Amino acid sequence: MSTTSPGENYRRIRDELPPEVALLVAAKGRTAEELAEVIEAGATLIGQNYVQETEAVRAELGAGAEAAEWHLIGHLQRNKVNRALPLFDVIQSVDSIRLARAIGGRAAGNVRVCVEVNVGGEASKYGVSPEAAASLVEQMSALGNLRVEGLMTMEPYCEDPEDARPYFRRMRDLFQDLGALRGPNVPMQVLSMGMTHSWRVAVEEGANMVRVGTAIFGPRHR
Repeated sequence: MSTTSPGENYRRIRDELPPEVALLVAAKGRTAEELAEVIEAGATLIGQNYVQETEAVRAELGAGAEAAEWHLIGHLQRNKVNRALPLFDVIQSVDSIRLARAIGGRAAGNVRVCVEVNVGGEASKYGVSPEAAASLVEQMSALGNLRVEGLMTMEPYCEDPEDARPYFRRMRDLFQDLGALRGPNVPMQVLSMGMTHSWRVAVEEGANMVRVGTAIFGPRHR
């Protein structure tokens, strides 16, 4: 458990990152007080996994929640799309055309999304396969009310972060290949990968957004 505060930890990691790499605070299971502290320290990107938890913490933060951009980084069920749309500025976890259609069909305006890729092919994780990502992006590009901003992945856990490098490299190559699909609805600017254990290697391999929670807050207690 870190002896420094979440705000101090946030600033330390932000200072260590290259300026062009965005730091998203992974806030699953964290309290409104903890989030208020990191927002006060300068955090502008907050990632949450669950719709219901986000509703509660945003209500508790009140107007303070508006100081940050909120990203959904957990799986979104289609029956929760209506609740998710007012809460999140970006949905990073789109992994099927059915979910993309549900989001686009219910949105009042353009929704910023990322395609989630299951780069390790793990049965326990959501995400489209790397081989199917181009087809999904092409289908999504034809939908109204969606902006496909990039790709997101959660690499397989590796005790040694160096062992995650091939997964990050594959994502970087995929991201570059899909850059050819750029258009008004597919800016393809975001490569979201790397977490507390692995963000340094992810950045070396091309990540321009990392998602860090434990290194900021310490271990979760719930």
